[in-house]
Amino acid sequence: MPALGRVIVCVTLSVAVASVIAQAAKVNLRADYDKQFDFRAVRTWGWDIEEKGDVKMARSAEDDPEAIKRQFGPTIVDAITSELNQRGLSPADASKPPDLRFHYYLLVTVGVNAQTAGQFLPAVPEWGLPPFSPQTTAFSIVQQGSLVLDAVSPVVSRVVWRGIAQTEIETERTDEQRHKRLREVVRELVKRFPRK
Repeated sequence: MPALGRVIVCVTLSVAVASVIAQAAKVNLRADYDKQFDFRAVRTWGWDIEEKGDVKMARSAEDDPEAIKRQFGPTIVDAITSELNQRGLSPADASKPPDLRFHYYLLVTVGVNAQTAGQFLPAVPEWGLPPFSPQTTAFSIVQQGSLVLDAVSPVVSRVVWRGIAQTEIETERTDEQRHKRLREVVRELVKRFPRK
C-alpha cells in the first residue's frame, strides 16, 4: 500500500474512532435549584448524617446494590469531595453543622426502545397506503445509569439543589474506564452547582 494510502486509512480510522468515542460519551446532564435559597451564604459542606449515598438497582432479582456501592461508592465520594472543594466550598468541622449536606444516589435500570412499522405515519395516510397491522421493526434493551446528587440545607430541611446525570451503561467498558467516566461525570455535574 502506498504511503498516501496508509495515511488516508489512518486518518479515516482516527475520525471513525473519535466519532464513536464522542457518541459513547453522551451523558444527559441537568440541574435545578431553589430560587429562594441564598447560595452566596454557603461556605461549608458535609455529607448526609446517615449515609453518603445509596445505590438502587432495578434490572433483575440477582442485583446486589451493596456490591456496586462497595465498588463505585468510594470513587463517587472522592470525586464529589474533590470537585466541591475546587468550587470553593470547605469541608465543615465537627464544631458546627455545614451550610449544606450532600447525598448521592446511583440508579441502575433497564430501558426498552421499540419501533413499529407505520408508527410515524399519520392516522389517515393521504397517499393511499392500505392499513396494516403494526409490526415491531426495531427493539433494543439497554441498561441505563443515573447519578443524582442532592444538596440539602439543614436550616430549611429540604433539597435546595439537585444535579442529575443520565447515560446508557456500556457493558464492554472495563472497571477502570467506568471509574474514570464517573469522575468526569461528577466534574461536569458539580460545575452546575450555583456559586453566586
